[in-house]
Amino acid sequence: MGKPLTKSQVTDSIAKKTGVTKKIAAEMINTLAQLSYKEAKNSFTIPGIGKLVLVKRKARVGRNPQTGVAIKIPAKKVVKFRVAKACKDAVLGAK
Repeated sequence: MGKPLTKSQVTDSIAKKTGVTKKIAAEMINTLAQLSYKEAKNSFTIPGIGKLVLVKRKARVGRNPQTGVAIKIPAKKVVKFRVAKACKDAVLGAK
């Protein structure tokens, strides 16, 4: 398995493909990230890649791994990313 791309490598690749400067490509990435943070509560979709969704978890009983004592875990909201089928098929190969 290779190393993951850094932000500057992604920015460089986008700049080359679209013919814009690296500064504009970095601004596009930052704008997409800010928009996804703001809209995640309503579900934010990046076509062909996936969707950010806000999920409510119920309260539950867990265990302290060191002592084995049961503890109450309160209800909370979490952000999840659901990968699109097109992305799964492109990465893993279609069945």
